[in-house]
Amino acid sequence: MKIRIVKIIGINLLVGVVNLFMSNVLAQTAANRVHKSFDEGWHFKKDSNVKGVENILFDASSWRKVDVPHDWSIEDLPNQTPGSVQGPFSKEAVSGHHTGYTVGGTAWYRKTFTLKPDEQGKIVYIQFDGVYMNSDVWINGHHLGNHPNGYTPFYYNLTPYLLASGKENVIAIQVKNEGVNSRWYTGSGIYRHVFLNIVNPIHIDVWGVNVATPKVTSSLAEVHLTTTILNEGKTKMEVTLNTNLIDAKGKIAGTTKSNLMLAANGKTEVNQKINISNPKLWSPETPQLYNAQTTVFVNGKQQDNLTTTFGVRDIKIDAKQGLVINGKRVILKGGCIHHDYGPLGSAAIDRAEERKIELLKTNGYNAIRCSHNPPSQTFLDICDRMGMLVIDEAFDMWLRSKTGEDHHLYFKEWWNKDLTNMILRDRNHPSIVLWSIGNEVPDRADSIGMDTRRMLVKRVRELDPTRKITEAICRTPQWDKKTPAIFQDLDVAGYNYQLEKYEPSHKEFPDRVIVGTETFPELALENWEIAKANPYVLGSFVWTAIDYIGEVGCGIYGFTSKKDEMINVEWPTYTAKCGDFDIIGNKNAASFYRDVVWERSKMEMLVKIPVPENMFLFKTRWGWADEQKSWTWPGKENQKMNVVIYTRCQSVKLELNGKVIGEQIVPDKSITVNFELPYESGTLVAKGFTDGREVVSTVLKTTGQPVSIRLKADRTKIKADLNDLSYVSVEVVDAEGNVVPYADNIEINYAISSNAEIVGVGNGNTEDLSSFQQPKKKVFHGKGQVIIRPKGNSGKIILKASAKDLTESLIEIVTK
Repeated sequence: MKIRIVKIIGINLLVGVVNLFMSNVLAQTAANRVHKSFDEGWHFKKDSNVKGVENILFDASSWRKVDVPHDWSIEDLPNQTPGSVQGPFSKEAVSGHHTGYTVGGTAWYRKTFTLKPDEQGKIVYIQFDGVYMNSDVWINGHHLGNHPNGYTPFYYNLTPYLLASGKENVIAIQVKNEGVNSRWYTGSGIYRHVFLNIVNPIHIDVWGVNVATPKVTSSLAEVHLTTTILNEGKTKMEVTLNTNLIDAKGKIAGTTKSNLMLAANGKTEVNQKINISNPKLWSPETPQLYNAQTTVFVNGKQQDNLTTTFGVRDIKIDAKQGLVINGKRVILKGGCIHHDYGPLGSAAIDRAEERKIELLKTNGYNAIRCSHNPPSQTFLDICDRMGMLVIDEAFDMWLRSKTGEDHHLYFKEWWNKDLTNMILRDRNHPSIVLWSIGNEVPDRADSIGMDTRRMLVKRVRELDPTRKITEAICRTPQWDKKTPAIFQDLDVAGYNYQLEKYEPSHKEFPDRVIVGTETFPELALENWEIAKANPYVLGSFVWTAIDYIGEVGCGIYGFTSKKDEMINVEWPTYTAKCGDFDIIGNKNAASFYRDVVWERSKMEMLVKIPVPENMFLFKTRWGWADEQKSWTWPGKENQKMNVVIYTRCQSVKLELNGKVIGEQIVPDKSITVNFELPYESGTLVAKGFTDGREVVSTVLKTTGQPVSIRLKADRTKIKADLNDLSYVSVEVVDAEGNVVPYADNIEINYAISSNAEIVGVGNGNTEDLSSFQQPKKKVFHGKGQVIIRPKGNSGKIILKASAKDLTESLIEIVTK
């Protein structure tokens, strides 16, 4: 007995000594985790001949230096012949019209770094938010892995292969964007952020904190937190997990603490619950945010800490009440968007992400569908902050292909990893209201698709049981027979272009919840009215909110010699040619129409481009007839013009130069009236009447000749940071300062001071294949755009714009 007691005491003493030793080691390395940007200082070479692990350690100093996010597909093609199109476009591009005639290929990125002495012995992760596509990563010649999906985030543990502090480590990445692998422009390369995370052996896992608010009232919110903690040491350790909830003013709103034993080389999930009294609720109108500060201690010494942003909101979805957030019904005023940024390509610079959401939010949108892939982390952070609702979508195809060499090749092996990474990264964002598992997948209605759907839905619910799941379903043979089986596994039925099916579906399946996951712009009014009147319809997402590169001519319009004859869409068109906004963010006619639909504007007046004699107008249902807010049509004198007016007034009177042209009653269930009159320069006035009273008027005036350039920055004060941008609008104006809408062929030349660079020039012309990166560009309808990026120094940036026969313009932008 005495011997046994001695053994136990000895063992306990040994454990105590080991724990004391480990705690001393941990105390020496204890510090806040290092989460740092790994964006700067890469070397880049587009070259398919650089192959294999034997070539990744050589001197790459001759390669071009780049910072990421970086998209090589938007860069000017090398070796272009003099006089040819100078830009990223090639008529022989492998993916052709799918990607807007831009060129992919194979390229390498390489970067070196050294560990500091106090980082020795720690765990080091490299984290990618998106690389398009099929990336292979090496560290010091060791292959870490391949990641095919170009949109999902991923990471690798570098620790076993790192060299001692002070010695140079080499990261090498091969990126292959080859074949016809997409239906739209993707971009190429490391186009989203890269981070390096350096943590202690005991640390919170990547995406290891999950915050949910299952019970929310105005007086109390119940916050559930699940934290996954890793012990990558060789000894079990007693750990304390402390969590504080911090409100927007920096005050502690709640706190809790948990003690646990972590096994050596082990992983543990810790569940905690904290109540918040009188919570500030997140909604599109009031996007209040909290931070969960999670800290790991061993023997009172901090080992890791992580801040997770979340929102407290109550969401309910059913066919009787619709989408209800914090007790209030919300109708989704949504738009589908792709992930490109016009002249920047797909390079996900933070301000580019912010401007896109800002543009839509300012123009009445409250929801975005990320079509057809997960967005960036930054994008969702901004949606949280700005109050933009999101459908987060995982896949555009499952096991069957759409373009031959797309992600269906990798789906079977990678679906679980891709879906898991997406949801673990994104689940804390209050902006996300629905997960979407697919879009118009070819196998949606067969037995393979049914099995796949059940598999995906099951996995989503395992990872996040708090949100509803949808899938975008387009026209399907035997819709009435096939779709009950499709939708039985989904919480919300996504209808693509099936407005006529809403009411019959509701009669047959009264508990079915429907959302218009894609809708035609011409049916904006009908979609809005049916959603207002019927809560079982959550709202709609127009295709598309912003025009995008690729899927060329989706919304084509133009003139043909025969009625209903289709236009052959081909080079040089490079965009989809559809969208409420053009590729640089200017409002198109469909956006003015939508302003009236959503009752943001009482009246909008536009003029249709005249149809040439003996010609017919053709457009797809995604397109919109070419209408301009202009009464300047030189050369069209006495030619009949079609003036279209959108209004919710009862009647409209049109006057030209003080003379009444006519008056019309707005038809029932419509917001549109048309007037036809000969063109005569001057002032065109439309007046709207309701109950016999004039309630609104709008004016179009003929402009003068172009005399000067005007520059207007979206912000004249920006951060001295590579992640900030200033978007400068370029306008050709007359003597009175009016934009001259027929100024289409005036080339503007730009010069910028040395502390900044021009990273993009653009216009709304869908057929202008000139460079996005050269300091010159023609305007379109009198407008253009320059995107300025600071080089990191505080001071003043001067941009000058000049053109032949026009007064030049200067603008000053301050960086701090």
